[in-house]
Amino acid sequence: MAIQSQNDDGDAVVPGADLVSAVMRAVTARIRENELMPGDRLPSEAALTKELDVSRTVVREALRSLAAMRIIEISAGRRAVVARLDHGPFSLLLEHGIYTEQINVRQIYDVRRTIEARTVALAALRRSDREAAEIVRLAEAMRASEDAVDALMESDFAFHAAIAVASRNPVFALIVKAFQGVIRQNWDVGWRARTTRDARESMFRNHYDIALSVESGDPVEAARLMGLH
Repeated sequence: MAIQSQNDDGDAVVPGADLVSAVMRAVTARIRENELMPGDRLPSEAALTKELDVSRTVVREALRSLAAMRIIEISAGRRAVVARLDHGPFSLLLEHGIYTEQINVRQIYDVRRTIEARTVALAALRRSDREAAEIVRLAEAMRASEDAVDALMESDFAFHAAIAVASRNPVFALIVKAFQGVIRQNWDVGWRARTTRDARESMFRNHYDIALSVESGDPVEAARLMGLH
């Protein structure tokens, strides 16, 4: 299936950037048409070069672009494989939006608040006993890390990620994890704003109560508490 035309000298008529995009479309179409799943291998660079009638350089650039988008995974000496869903590209997009002032942190927090209220309600209904115990453990780990800000932040991120996973909706898990890149850069500001012992204890208690509501299977209370958070 050739995707380019050539002139009399054998040179591509289609500009290079368009060729790379055409190869990217051809590869993603192959994934769909052949119902390839995560981990399934794609043809080699040499096979794609022959099949699509383009240079190996074009194929390599197209595969690198698809890998950057987390559609495929590539590694030296091995054929590319279909990638598993990853929050990385969305996280980079959000950070780009912040840096270029197309969106702001407050808007991200607003979306996060809406999504996490639904996520925790689903987690309360769908979580396994093991997941519930892990969510409680992470809430307890937050309090135990009060004097170690970095560890506290990581426990907080893990807490919300665990809730998203327990919701049994992978889209929520991707979005919640994608928020972490931006939130990570501002997290300590919110923490340091809690200057009193009571303010910090209130935060710990809120997370622990959220964990208990998930454990007890109460979606209404879980959503209410997440709204307070």
